[in-house]
Amino acid sequence: MNPMMIEIIVLAGIAVFLVLRLRSVLGTREGFEKPRTNDALSEKSPELKVIEGGPDADITDHVPAGSALAEKLVEIKNVDPDFSVTEFLTGARGAYEMILMAFERGEMEDIRPLLSPEVAETFDEVIKNRNAQGLTIEAEFVGIRELKLSNVYFDKATDIADISVSMTAELISVVKNAEGDVVEGDAKKIKRQKDIWTFSKDMGLQDPNWQLVATGE
Repeated sequence: MNPMMIEIIVLAGIAVFLVLRLRSVLGTREGFEKPRTNDALSEKSPELKVIEGGPDADITDHVPAGSALAEKLVEIKNVDPDFSVTEFLTGARGAYEMILMAFERGEMEDIRPLLSPEVAETFDEVIKNRNAQGLTIEAEFVGIRELKLSNVYFDKATDIADISVSMTAELISVVKNAEGDVVEGDAKKIKRQKDIWTFSKDMGLQDPNWQLVATGE
């Protein structure tokens, strides 16, 4: 065997060793894979685990350690260890866009399971009045520019958690009358909208879905 062939074999062996070494160090790292979600607002297993005696990064990534919000989130996790703040906020982001756009279009059926009866009734009434006036809304969701926890409430007696999320979104929206004339908004202008939505869930139940129970600014 000539020296060049021996050198190629040695280099190939080193390459295989390095690949195997990297795989043994990195593994699959499932915690960094994009979560697969079927529902707009649902819980999965938390990506970040609590280190005994140390701070929970899943909480401190979003609220100050030791704050009232952090304490309430700890109480929620004590009842449901699978609850993830990060994944909740991801779900809230998706639910906000889905619910807002469905409401603008007047298409309630797909989002009704995500709404409390009171919120659904309010939305239905607004859509009914809008239709009675012959008004339609054409809207395009541009994106969410800011999203953060606003308030956390947890009732230890009932295991009910209410989490409020402040969101600043950008969208294009116009209101048209029965003749198709624009009576409000500008199809070429992006407007910024700020909302505070509150989602609620019984943390003692297996149902992963949260419901929108209140909206505000």
